[in-house]
Amino acid sequence: MTGAGWVALAIVSVGSLCYATASILQGVGARRSVGTAQTMAHPLYLAGIFFDILAWVGAMIALQTLAVYVVESVLAGSLAFTVLGARIVLGSRLRRRDMVAVVITIIALTSLAFSAGPQHAVDTTNELRFALCGAAAAMVLVGYGAAKVDAPGGIIAACAGLSLGGAALVGRSLPVPEGAGAGEVTLSLLTEPLSLALLVFAGTGMTLYAHALQHGDVGPVTAIHWTAEVMAPSIVAVVFLGDTVRDGWLLPAGIACALTVGAAIVLATAPATHATHVEAPAEGEPVPAGPSALPPQPVRPALGAPPLPVLPQPAGERIIWWGPPPIWRPPDRGRPVDPTYRALPLPAAAAPRFVWAAPPRRR
Repeated sequence: MTGAGWVALAIVSVGSLCYATASILQGVGARRSVGTAQTMAHPLYLAGIFFDILAWVGAMIALQTLAVYVVESVLAGSLAFTVLGARIVLGSRLRRRDMVAVVITIIALTSLAFSAGPQHAVDTTNELRFALCGAAAAMVLVGYGAAKVDAPGGIIAACAGLSLGGAALVGRSLPVPEGAGAGEVTLSLLTEPLSLALLVFAGTGMTLYAHALQHGDVGPVTAIHWTAEVMAPSIVAVVFLGDTVRDGWLLPAGIACALTVGAAIVLATAPATHATHVEAPAEGEPVPAGPSALPPQPVRPALGAPPLPVLPQPAGERIIWWGPPPIWRPPDRGRPVDPTYRALPLPAAAAPRFVWAAPPRRR
């Protein structure tokens, strides 16, 4: 691998770490929010989106130099970082097979890094542009149809993985003029039809993945998603885009790619993966308890706000708690009421028999 290849590998590795960081931040933000709107506006959730964007941009840059199977496998390895990070930050349980999968991921990704041969620039012909743009439009139609008929979460997850894999193929094929200034590169990308296909693939994949998580279990959905995103575009890139493998490393590269996908499937079922995909509670529901949940805060009226209403004292026998010498003042048993709190009616047998009596006024 050339020096540029090692730089690209470092970029996509940082992107994989960014994906893991984004998953943890979004999981914590969802735990500390009530309702979808508050979750989307939570600072930690917004920070997670920022890291997602960084990882995606890094992957697009790395695809100009590295093969698709290397980039996609390294991104799938982000689940290993997610599991370890969730164990530290969220206190999630780590199974023995999860640790084995993490070790296998590291070994497999190292083998892939050494198996990648020097990649040549893709000859972006009009036929290739037409094929990729047509595939982007087809994934929109297929994904919309699957969501419309309430297809199982696994099918939608597969469509999401294929869409994001298609984005990787576009990133590998996107022609970027060499030696040009920033203005020329920007103008070239804006006038390139593949740029639109890239946005369509990415937007479709992220939307379908979110839809799949809402209609299926996190583990199977994530496993199917990464399997489709890694395997299908890697095969297409080797067959049609000219991605190469070093001489004598074809079998090790294939085994390493399969081990990476297998480890991702195991890690997708880990408790830590579930912890980073906490759904935001609906409006009016309490925030779920957990290591990262905020402790309940007492209800206090704001400065200058009218005092909260006080529960009326129930009728009952009067007990006098004062008399000479007055040692202490009787406590105020009136309780402030939260307007949003609905108390269940107490049964008659549980009704208090005694109440505090107000002291007589001195004349």
